[in-house]
Amino acid sequence: MVSILIGLKTIQQRRGQITEKPVLLTGPGKVGQALGISTDWSNHPLYMPGGLELLDGPEPEKILTGPRVGIEYALPEHVNALWRFAIADTPWISAPKNTLRPP
Repeated sequence: MVSILIGLKTIQQRRGQITEKPVLLTGPGKVGQALGISTDWSNHPLYMPGGLELLDGPEPEKILTGPRVGIEYALPEHVNALWRFAIADTPWISAPKNTLRPP
């Protein structure tokens, strides 16, 4: 899950959508486009400094989990696995919200 803290206008421009709804960031491809990440970053290690890296942030208070959506083609154990995560009470949770529960 990605929440927009700053740069909404830039993300809207990159995504070609003027909205503040979660549809801006539903799925890894849309998140990559919103962040300006192209295939040029393929194989770049995210644990090393230099351009793109993942950093620790504040620990969320309430985490929700649920099955991923749109993978009905996968094996049953993958379709039902709790591989979808969200922070409760954020406006950036995409549909369907009713499948998410506290762990």
